[in-house]
Amino acid sequence: MADNATVAKEAPKTTAAPAVRTQPHGTAAIESLTGPDGRTSIADGVVQKIAGIATREISGVHDLGGSFGRALGALRDRIPGGATNITQGVAVEVGERQTAVDLNIVVEYGVSIADLAVAIRRNVIQSVERMTGLEVTEVNVAVNDIHIPGEESEPEQTRVQ
Repeated sequence: MADNATVAKEAPKTTAAPAVRTQPHGTAAIESLTGPDGRTSIADGVVQKIAGIATREISGVHDLGGSFGRALGALRDRIPGGATNITQGVAVEVGERQTAVDLNIVVEYGVSIADLAVAIRRNVIQSVERMTGLEVTEVNVAVNDIHIPGEESEPEQTRVQ
């Protein structure tokens, strides 16, 4: 039995995967997006979309964006073929290895805003770091409004049909 342990110690080591560094948030990110075979650049819009989707996945988030942005979004939704803007309410700064995210949200009434912000940060950091390899340095959450059920504005009556 001791001979098997000795043989195992003498086995040749295999080459490891690219250098991976564990982030304080428990996710792994590639140390650098630049290597001997080339450079990978990630556009701001990519990080915005990931952060926007990750934020909307959290229960208690009613919408993203300020009142003006939401009003424009409502108009866009009424236009046939108009798509929802998933980057609404999301601003990012993207560097070579790091990114920072700013979110403007509307929360559902009755939800703990502090707990919601923690859940949003955790999900955004995890999603962005996993998908891009960028280290997320901060996620700032600004609560612009609170949604009260039944308080939706009714569609405006048009004068012409």
